[in-house]
Order: sequence, then C-alpha cells, then structure tokens
Amino acid sequence: MNTNELRQIQTPLKALYTESPAEALAEMRAFGVVDLSRLSCRVKTPFADSGITESGLHPKAGGDGRTACSGDMLLQSLVACSGVTFAAVATAMELEISAASIEARGTMDFRGTLGVDRNTAVGLTSVELIFDVVSSEADDRIDKLIQLTERYCVVLQTLRHGATCSARRGSVTDASSSPQ
Repeated sequence: MNTNELRQIQTPLKALYTESPAEALAEMRAFGVVDLSRLSCRVKTPFADSGITESGLHPKAGGDGRTACSGDMLLQSLVACSGVTFAAVATAMELEISAASIEARGTMDFRGTLGVDRNTAVGLTSVELIFDVVSSEADDRIDKLIQLTERYCVVLQTLRHGATCSARRGSVTDASSSPQ
C-alpha cells in the first residue's frame, strides 16, 4: 500500500469521526472456554490457522510450556499492534524501509501471581520495545517514525495509561460460538 492509497482509505474515516465522534467507537471482544482439567483456556482466534489459541500456565507458574502464556500473548499483541502502526506511519511519512522487526521484552516476578509475596506485583512490571530498522532514511526520520508509532499504538498506549477494567459474572448465551 502506498501513501495515496492509505490516505484514500483513512481521509473519509477521519472526516466522519470529526463530524460524528460516536461513529469512531467500537466494541472489541475476545472469547475463551476454560478447561479446568488442563488449567488452560481455549481462546477463539479467528485469523489463526486452527481458529483457536490455547493458553496455559507459564513454566515458572507450573505450566509445561506447551501452551501460550498470557504474558507472552500480551507481548505478542504489543508487537503486532506496534508493527501495524509502524507500517502505517512509515507509509504515511513516505519512508523507504527495507526491513523492520520489533521485539517486546517484559519482566515479571512470579512470586506475585503465585501468592508467595503479597507485596510483589502481579503481572509484568516493565516492558521494552526494540525496533530493528533497515533503511537509508536519516536517523532523525527513523526516530520520528518510532516516536509516532509509540504515540499511535493502541496496545502500547493502553499499557502506559491503563483502561477502566472490571470483572463480573455473566452467562454464556451463545454456546455455538464457543471454541472447541
């Protein structure tokens, strides 16, 4: 996709959202089925080959390493989002990028999630994104690209600034949509 094609797609959306902010709102969902016998959860992943991602305990929490750890999945979501954002921003800036890769590294102290130490945080306590970019563009242009990627990456901004979160009891109303 080139800059003009991207603008052609996004310009009417930007105009719509400026005129009617409610049109910009979207509810996103994820759905999973808990497998108590395996201490895992099968998450619907429509774009994966199997349609399902099975998550389980990290080996440092007692898992066997054969299922996706939710912490790894969070970092994968961050890499995916920042990668798409990077590509869109590079296109909008008309930058020539030969190759790019992104790595996310996170640190977690498993004493928190295992209840070993109530004063230890549960979850990732630090996250770092590393951009490896091959380009003949000037360093300041690549730095600006990374800065804008950080600014517009949904997952990164959610991690940085948080979101209102809650948990509640519900009921499964559509069993046909549940992962096998």
